[in-house]
Amino acid sequence: MSVTREEVAKIAALARIKVDEHDLDRMVPEFNNLLAWVEQLGEVDTSAVEPMTAVIPQKLRLRADVVDADPLTGGGKRDAVLANAPVAEHGFFGVPKVIE
Repeated sequence: MSVTREEVAKIAALARIKVDEHDLDRMVPEFNNLLAWVEQLGEVDTSAVEPMTAVIPQKLRLRADVVDADPLTGGGKRDAVLANAPVAEHGFFGVPKVIE
């Protein structure tokens, strides 16, 4: 795949980048080299490589999802909090519908 001078001008226009006329000729081989490199990457066999989200292994550090029943440190106050709500439904704050 190769890029022409007109295609470089169109890409610049789509990206809203002002490119001088003499720079367009200089950018054509740069784009073609970049596309050749991407095609070369596509030839690499990655069938034995598992997908990953990070370069280093990461483990989520999760805490236990428990309600602290101690009234001084929090938790166990749902009814007291919902008493201040204008509308409470099934143990949650009732809010008006946002999406029609």
